[in-house]
Amino acid sequence: MIGGGLGPYKPGEYSDDTQMHVCIAAVASTGADLTSRTALDQIARNFHLWRDRGASDIGTQTSTVLGAAKRHKTGTPAQAMLAEADAYTARTRFSAGNGSLMRTGIVALAYLDDVDGMIRAATQVSSLTHSDPECIEACILWCSGIRTAVLEGTFDGVREGIALLPEDRQEIWHARLDEAEANPPHHWERNGYVVTALQAAWSAITGTPVPELAPERGSFPAQHFQLATEAAVRSGNDTDTVAAIAGALLGARWGVSAIPLAWQQAVNGWPTMRAPELVRLAVLTARKGTDDADGWPSAPRVNTPAYAGKGFAVIHPADPGVRLGNLPMTEYVGTPPVDAVVSLCRVGQEPIFSKTDVEHVRVWLVDKEGENPNLHYAVDQAARQVLRLRQDGKRVFLHCVAGRSRTPAVAAAYSTLLGTNPRTALEEVHTALGGHWTLPSHPQLHDAVYELAGQTPPQPRTARRFFFRRRR
Repeated sequence: MIGGGLGPYKPGEYSDDTQMHVCIAAVASTGADLTSRTALDQIARNFHLWRDRGASDIGTQTSTVLGAAKRHKTGTPAQAMLAEADAYTARTRFSAGNGSLMRTGIVALAYLDDVDGMIRAATQVSSLTHSDPECIEACILWCSGIRTAVLEGTFDGVREGIALLPEDRQEIWHARLDEAEANPPHHWERNGYVVTALQAAWSAITGTPVPELAPERGSFPAQHFQLATEAAVRSGNDTDTVAAIAGALLGARWGVSAIPLAWQQAVNGWPTMRAPELVRLAVLTARKGTDDADGWPSAPRVNTPAYAGKGFAVIHPADPGVRLGNLPMTEYVGTPPVDAVVSLCRVGQEPIFSKTDVEHVRVWLVDKEGENPNLHYAVDQAARQVLRLRQDGKRVFLHCVAGRSRTPAVAAAYSTLLGTNPRTALEEVHTALGGHWTLPSHPQLHDAVYELAGQTPPQPRTARRFFFRRRR
């Protein structure tokens, strides 16, 4: 995140692991069957394009196979690559590098409803550069883990995936995972080998305790993403690859709302990607290449629902440098009245106040009870981003769709960071919004403001009665 490292990286710039992921995701996000000749050929072309124009770093095995495939005189791009990968495996003693495991995560997202298809795709996409059986087995295990993490919210899929391997290989992989769970990530110094890379990543994930939920102390289960990723980074040697392998599974388990907003703001890389574009590729892949009815995640701007009302902006009661409003207000034309926007809803791919230097922070926070597994963390992160922006001297616009539920919750949480008690913070925000809000209909969101401040929220019925009385 600080730049430098393995090459001339800018702060937040991702390396070859994510770059190759993007090559595959460009195809997977169309809904294509990754085992088809057309899809494999396009992935192969993308690999060549990346090697020629975007590779800031490239593994020896990947470089050798791609170079030989480009000189190959017969067959399609994928056929040439598969042939050269097989030839490399046949003639080289050490052909089980970690270069396909590091990029396999997106394959799992394309086959959430099809285990057999996932196995075939993981095998074929790995074999484009790494056809050694151990590489293929590792990719199948990790894809199984990612698939289960998305669908069930656990890490159980890695061990469960062993049942998908040939019977004579299952005991070996159980022993390898046992070894990983018994040692720290840095135990495997030579982690360029696919097995030790997987073990180091698994060690980082399973050896990092999941923090308890204690919002008042800044402790959230979702922080397991950051802590385990950092443990993977500290494994040393091929550290970015171990972290990429671990991060794919951790992200599948905890979701984008668990990724620190500071990291999301910083991430960038080839070809010209930032966090919103990476999220778009992942979501489209999981949705078989289709947007939802609002045009998300591909539309430049998502449809604004009628209930959002007319655009409005009011001054935050505890800080005149912060304005609270709704989605229609982001369509403002002219010189931006703020220096930063914090969006608590989906807005589309186009930046707010495009062609300006307005900083845009996007927060994954769903306006529906029970749909935010990392609710406290997401609200806390959003409030702290507002605080950070204000400390940087920026005027901030904080909004959601209608500005009546998520916006007041985060606005009140921000007030508590400034020293206001949560009840007073909510009262003042309620007044600033003219008494028009729907926060009492979202008790989890409402209560999070109290819990983050270390206070017990009032009983839901009491709270609703208080606020609805004030609205009359």
